[in-house]
Amino acid sequence: MLSMLLSALRQLRVAYGEWRRRQAAFDELNALDDRSLADIGITRSDIPFIFSQGVHSRDVQEAAKAQATGMLRRSLHRAA
Repeated sequence: MLSMLLSALRQLRVAYGEWRRRQAAFDELNALDDRSLADIGITRSDIPFIFSQGVHSRDVQEAAKAQATGMLRRSLHRAA
């Protein structure tokens, strides 16, 4: 019984961590301007669709987040 409870708690922790990671990526993409989004090949209206695809599109989400992060860093560096 205790092992089932611990397993359920672990699964809950993993699910929460995954949700937080997805939410952070979603927020980061939403923070970009339309030009930056176009540079990585998506529009603002694509963002909810990308995140509604579930676990299968995790690679797409991570790639989009990595590209967005890199672009944001480059634009901040140029502005400085």
